[in-house]
Amino acid sequence: MNPLEEITKIAHLLPLKVLQDINTRIGDWLASGGNETDPYIHQQLRFAKRFIEGEA
Repeated sequence: MNPLEEITKIAHLLPLKVLQDINTRIGDWLASGGNETDPYIHQQLRFAKRFIEGEA
């Protein structure tokens, strides 16, 4: 599964403000020519998972 799909699966567990921040960052990345499977997108997924686990 690609990182965007994984973020979509756990989005309901994130506060709206956090989800909006991740969405903006990913949107900016993609708009600047990045790919949805780039390490930066994986980094956003790791952040989301850490947030849910209470580590962020």
